[in-house]
Amino acid sequence: MSDLGPVDPGRADEAAWLRRWRLRPDGDPATTTTSRLLPVRTEDGELAVLKIAHESEEARGSALLTALEGHGAVRVLRRDHRALLIERATGTRDLVAMVRAGEDDAATRIICEVGALLHAETDRVLGLDEPPALTPLEDWFGQLFAHADRLGPLHRAGADLARRLIDDDHEPVVLHGDLHHGNVLDFGERGWLAIDPKALLGDAEFDACNLLCNPSHERALLPGRLARQFAVVVDATGFAPRRLRDWLVAWSALSSTWFELDGRPERAATAERIGEAAAGLAT
Repeated sequence: MSDLGPVDPGRADEAAWLRRWRLRPDGDPATTTTSRLLPVRTEDGELAVLKIAHESEEARGSALLTALEGHGAVRVLRRDHRALLIERATGTRDLVAMVRAGEDDAATRIICEVGALLHAETDRVLGLDEPPALTPLEDWFGQLFAHADRLGPLHRAGADLARRLIDDDHEPVVLHGDLHHGNVLDFGERGWLAIDPKALLGDAEFDACNLLCNPSHERALLPGRLARQFAVVVDATGFAPRRLRDWLVAWSALSSTWFELDGRPERAATAERIGEAAAGLAT
């Protein structure tokens, strides 16, 4: 046995992709719950990020990014199985920092604009010879439907709203599924673009819900904040207020369910509080 100890399989995997794609490390790596990220330079000196997924659901997002071809989203430079090479965000602006600096309304509008760009690609993406596999909202809400009755009134109400909205004859669009302040980055001359989509299919209004719960639950629950940003979203998108409100209640119930099932009761409680506040929004 080597005195150096066991080899980290994640790092070995990373090294293999660096060799295969002729990449040079160009910064410190980061690890999330779903992937490992490493800033790199390509053989031609282009700034990029190597992303190696740890979970299978990342493959759906990678396929959607590839299909989007840089429209409203980060460009994919190379893709193979669990590895993804994407352009690097080099802009200096940051949406979370904007919120902290008092530019909450502007940050919300930027996210709405990026969402609209993604939704506008629906016909082209679905019309591809090999369109990406997208998860319908019916499946995305499965755990809420399964657990609503044992969790509480907000969850039951959210499940009922989700069922009604999903059953409506409403034209579905390609959805990011996780559109918030941390997933829309400044790409300099290319503008604000989305990263890390969940690759869903359903109502456009659903994509506005997560941004209203961010950049943190604590921020979302500040007095008057939810109502103000809700109004900003309605103004920026033209969404019907009641439909957006109902999706926000349903999303909050689903988010709370996920936190509860993950053993994070404090986060489940704050997501539930957002849903209760959303239910009281004037429409």
